[in-house]
Amino acid sequence: MVRTLRGWGFHVADENEATRAIRRPGEPQAAPLGAPGSEHRAEQPGRGSGRDDTVPRARSKVYGKPRSGNTPIRPIGGTGRTPGSPEDAPHRDAGGSATARGGGSGSGFGGGFGGGRGGGSGGRRGPRVTGRTVVRIVVVLVVLLLVAAIAGYFLISARLHSVEAMTDYDKRSAETPGEDWLLVGSDSRAGLTAAQRRKLATGKAVGKRTDTMMLLHIPSDGRPTLVSLPRDSYVPIEGHGSGKLNAAYAFGGPKLLTKTVERVTGIRIDHYMEIGFGGFVGIVDAIGGVNICVKQDINDHKAGINLKKGCQDMDGGTALGYVRTRKTGAIPDFDRTQRQREFFSAVVQKAASPGTLLNPFTSVPLALNAADSVAVDPGTGLFDLLSVGLAMRGGPVTTAVPIGSLPTIGGQAVVKWDTQKALRLFEALAADKQVPKDVITK
Repeated sequence: MVRTLRGWGFHVADENEATRAIRRPGEPQAAPLGAPGSEHRAEQPGRGSGRDDTVPRARSKVYGKPRSGNTPIRPIGGTGRTPGSPEDAPHRDAGGSATARGGGSGSGFGGGFGGGRGGGSGGRRGPRVTGRTVVRIVVVLVVLLLVAAIAGYFLISARLHSVEAMTDYDKRSAETPGEDWLLVGSDSRAGLTAAQRRKLATGKAVGKRTDTMMLLHIPSDGRPTLVSLPRDSYVPIEGHGSGKLNAAYAFGGPKLLTKTVERVTGIRIDHYMEIGFGGFVGIVDAIGGVNICVKQDINDHKAGINLKKGCQDMDGGTALGYVRTRKTGAIPDFDRTQRQREFFSAVVQKAASPGTLLNPFTSVPLALNAADSVAVDPGTGLFDLLSVGLAMRGGPVTTAVPIGSLPTIGGQAVVKWDTQKALRLFEALAADKQVPKDVITK
């Protein structure tokens, strides 16, 4: 009769026969396993227990074949205890489930497979974190980030305000190398409450006028050039004779302003961007303010500022007053354009810095504020706006159109350009070359 040796997964030919195979103390050793008359028995003297705990070499339950050799089978796990000892008996816990005695926190064979690895918490082993698991987690995170980025792109793109600013006309300048932007800061109070207007000292004027105009040229290679176009520049305006440059916006909006700039500079404008007072303040606050070095004390209650000389952080409201004030310089408007270029460069460089772009607590509010407050031509998207920031990170070459004279025409003080120097400036930009140093005005 074949019976199972409990707990070890082997079969023996006969339980009584296996029992007879155990040699008593003083008896001669049995023949080797497999020899004639050995009857497939394995023997080993007991050690101090009064009985022999040797496991007979029996038939494998897994493979169904007799085990070879004559060495007695060792207890699984190599703990030094013999099979069938009380220490190896399953222990029933309060819930009735069987666990192995001994060892650390093994897997049911005390002190055997993995004994001591689990930290001793109920004999259970914690989940293994493999390299494949880490890769899967990283892949999931990357996918989530990509989905969020794509969703954010479409959300912000949908909030961008579009304005028609380009038009085709006879003798329009051909496309020139690099990218040319017309940047316009208007005095629009749209979106500001009465309390905000009082706080920002913007006045009660209705409508909007071009308070700031700059031409930004981003070359195919090298530093960009930022050129201020004084709003009082005396230029020809189609259908209205000659007048101040900002009058072109008042007469015909962005289209007429863009057309006027193209004609007087000979440069074809690729992108148009406009921002009002409220948008300017929101963007500056979104990036946590900007550090600016003030060259002199400025106290201008009309602009709502009282600044001391020296470098200081400015929030949106203070920055707006700083770029609008006319309280400095022998030529107030010329000095103001210099501050505007300086501040625009500082804002764009900080907005495009890794510390801002990689921080969702600044990049998200910045993107939302920009989308809500910036108006661009239909051909301009988020990637175009980002290209401006990236191009400006190293700092642009900044200048203004060279001034020839400041006459009074029709009862108005205007700015006339130095024709020769202005021509050389714009020809260099149109050819995507560096601007001659002698025409750069600080």
